[in-house]
Amino acid sequence: MKGTVLYGPRDVRFEELADPKIIKPTDALIKISATCVCGSDLWPFRGINKITRPTPMGHEYCGIVQETGSEVKTVKPGQFVIGSFFVSDNTCPHCRAGYQSSCQNRELIPGAQAPFLRVPLADGTLVATPENPSKEMIPSLLTLSDVMGTGWFAAVAADVKPGKTVVVVGDGAVGLLGILSAKQMGAGRIIAMSRHETRQKLAREFGATDIVAGRGDEGVARIKEMTKGIGADSVLEAVGTQESMTQAIRSTRPGGSIGFVGVPHGVELDGQQLFFSHVRLHGGPAPVRRFLPDLIDLVWKGKINPGKVFDLTLPLDQVAEGYRAMDERRAIKTLLMP
Repeated sequence: MKGTVLYGPRDVRFEELADPKIIKPTDALIKISATCVCGSDLWPFRGINKITRPTPMGHEYCGIVQETGSEVKTVKPGQFVIGSFFVSDNTCPHCRAGYQSSCQNRELIPGAQAPFLRVPLADGTLVATPENPSKEMIPSLLTLSDVMGTGWFAAVAADVKPGKTVVVVGDGAVGLLGILSAKQMGAGRIIAMSRHETRQKLAREFGATDIVAGRGDEGVARIKEMTKGIGADSVLEAVGTQESMTQAIRSTRPGGSIGFVGVPHGVELDGQQLFFSHVRLHGGPAPVRRFLPDLIDLVWKGKINPGKVFDLTLPLDQVAEGYRAMDERRAIKTLLMP
């Protein structure tokens, strides 16, 4: 088969790869129905995260089970399944506590931007839908593999509650779906930090009540002004830079909470600032597997439509253009169809 390989900065190729196959009795082989480019894929694409060898790309996936190992019990060939970007056994102490992305046997899924994918630890990683979905539902189901699950975790980590004020720092796919998550959780006011007109429009569609274009000191001042000097109850940080984290901390009221899910790059915390801010920090790689059953149910019943975050759809063999479009902010998120 052909799949996506990153050779170096801005060098994405769609080339011949070995067909995946069952290696361990706990594996499953799935035929990809849809995959996509993640914002985190742009870090190595831009050369910020260095790679030392040609690297198969992609960690968001959904599709039809083709074959399972002899020990797989919870999914079977013919079922439509979704899995997390981290595989997990879903039985270790960390998994039982709801942190499957810290599973003692975790592995990061590689090579999902391809027609077929081997998924290790299938019983603990994959969740089947009630039946095979319509073509129209697949983009929304795909988001549950990472960005919707990550946005949801950001809202959970930030302790979003009904009627509370929420600020979302970051207008990429995760930030936008964090807005959708906060809306589902009953937030009374959702302030989206965004300078991009297309993203502002989708933010409002997902539930944002206010838009703030300012960043840094200007953005913090505007949040304080809008909250009568208090700050937000909950802040979702979905970028991962020093500026975004500092802005999140300074925008949160004493006693408030920050859910940080942007992969950190160059972020350093000021102990004095954090100590006297009285804010809670919680985040990390989202334990998507914890949320999959409930999020599948929300999509299945038509209560959420996170697939709207895809504003560019391309055939899988045009994956390089998908990367370029996101890198140049011509697209929020690229959907790839094998």
